[in-house]
Amino acid sequence: MTRIDGRTAVVTGAGNGIGRAMALAFAAAGANVTVSDVLAPDGERTVREITDSGGSAYFVSADVSSADQAQHLIASTVDYFGGIDILANNAGIGGGQLRLHEIEPADFDRVIDVNLRGTFLCSKFAIPHFLAKGDGRIVNTASTYGLIGAPKAAAYCASKAGIINLTRQMAVDYGPDGIRVNAICPGYIDTGLGRRGPQLSVEAFRAASAVREKAAGMQPLGRQGQPAEIGEVALFLASDASSFMTGSIVTVDGGCVTTFNYGEASN
Repeated sequence: MTRIDGRTAVVTGAGNGIGRAMALAFAAAGANVTVSDVLAPDGERTVREITDSGGSAYFVSADVSSADQAQHLIASTVDYFGGIDILANNAGIGGGQLRLHEIEPADFDRVIDVNLRGTFLCSKFAIPHFLAKGDGRIVNTASTYGLIGAPKAAAYCASKAGIINLTRQMAVDYGPDGIRVNAICPGYIDTGLGRRGPQLSVEAFRAASAVREKAAGMQPLGRQGQPAEIGEVALFLASDASSFMTGSIVTVDGGCVTTFNYGEASN
């Protein structure tokens, strides 16, 4: 197993899904982990999972779109663990199923604020600590939707595309300082529809799940990924095993963006 013993990692959006998987992977590899989420019960559950397995974890509630809360997240991590070595900018929200002209400006702004501004803010407050010691690793969660257009996902696509090029730009600026910045683009990942699951009726949840399963089934590997499969890639990017990687945009998508998908037209 790749090891990051003794290092301290901050993972945002770590209460569920991919963020939870990243936090668990980092902790299992020997890191101290600050688990952050806007949903305290979910974040605290992740902390319990880590500590019950003998790991070291601490919860901080933070809305990453807020400069004050993002700054507090980093500062409290440094106070609690004595430093920070790894930042996983994973917190994100969807934008609903609407075409661009149907989106309310405030809703568009909220997606950009959480997904893109949140990545900027947490990085802004972590980077001075990395600069002080000449080392740091940032892993951003983008999406295949940041690489391609997708139906009724204007705000989400825009936010994730922004994260991808922000990743590249940060790699250029901070590579000479020993700070590596990479991004993961997950494809269809079986997260139980994330936080939308509890908000949907049983029928709506089953219908949405069926759509995802069908879409994933048309990808080259023919299935959805598991959150742990993203967590392991994040661990690799946060470790010395990826020491010559920065500015890399790593697709973990079952081959989704490698091929034109004809879907039902090919049947």
